[in-house]
Amino acid sequence: MATAQGHSHERRHLPDRRSDSTARSGSRARMGAMDWIAMLLLAIGGINWGLVGLMELDLVATLFGEMSTISRAIYVSVGLSALYTLYTGAKMSKR
Repeated sequence: MATAQGHSHERRHLPDRRSDSTARSGSRARMGAMDWIAMLLLAIGGINWGLVGLMELDLVATLFGEMSTISRAIYVSVGLSALYTLYTGAKMSKR
């Protein structure tokens, strides 16, 4: 007579993913003021480019004058925030 033996309930030693993720979340850095400013400027730039593509409306130029000092400062700030975000993203991906 054959005995029916159930599957062995032996557990292999595998690292628990939950404990690893909670340990990492405690060491995550929060977004600082510079990160929020860069995010805001990227949103402004994205909305502006979306309006340029959809309706041929450059909102920054409409509000502040075409290539005025303020418009140029906004364009430069958006570009610098994009570079800062790329740098921060590359730094974070190395962790």
